[in-house]
Amino acid sequence: MDNSRSMVEVTLRIPGKWQGPQDLLARVPDGCRISGQHLILPGGAKIEIHPRPPDDQFSHVFRTSSRLPPSPRELEIVNSYDVNVCLTGAGGSMDAARTMMDAGAAIVRAGAGGVFIDNCGLAHGASQWIEMADDGSPDALSFAFVAIVRGKQEVWTSGMHILGLPELLMSRSDADADEQAIVETIRYVCSSENPVEVGHLLADDNGPRYQVRSAGSDKFAPGNPMHNPFGRLKLVRFRDIAEQN
Repeated sequence: MDNSRSMVEVTLRIPGKWQGPQDLLARVPDGCRISGQHLILPGGAKIEIHPRPPDDQFSHVFRTSSRLPPSPRELEIVNSYDVNVCLTGAGGSMDAARTMMDAGAAIVRAGAGGVFIDNCGLAHGASQWIEMADDGSPDALSFAFVAIVRGKQEVWTSGMHILGLPELLMSRSDADADEQAIVETIRYVCSSENPVEVGHLLADDNGPRYQVRSAGSDKFAPGNPMHNPFGRLKLVRFRDIAEQN
């Protein structure tokens, strides 16, 4: 087993309004059950489950971290939630990420307002999460779990390790000039059967566009939920490389 994959732990925070543990137990979908500290999915996968009380910051974090605007009903639940159900399980591969998505969907279907992901800082309303879980494709997984962060000098991803992949990085000027480049690369990397590695050329109908180079490790220490043990890859414009040569 790849040790990097065994190091990835995914945590979902799922706010909802339940009258008590028995209410939640009664509302999980058929085929799912909660036993002790585990949510057990129809296929037998066990995900750790820990209820947490509400705090005065989470609802604001959820709203400001949402990739798409949640519905008014979803926001109502998030703003007045009684319990934050935390699910913790393995990541580090597409299959593991899909299992965590299904686990989150089970709690959402029990009446939660949405899902916040510790490992990338993204939040999704309940209906959006269900739609992505029902889809289950690499595109749906990357949209759910991979954030794009735009800094002053660079643009980078956060959350690729959930899928078992390195983060992607490119200069802000290149990202501004080619707005879809990092999105297209995420989709390509997530759907490709072959790993994208250092030296790989990314091309379109007009020829090579970017070369993949190593960008070392990320800024998060091991143990931090956002730490990516698979490292980072940088996209460098092929034209810039050609001009340098």
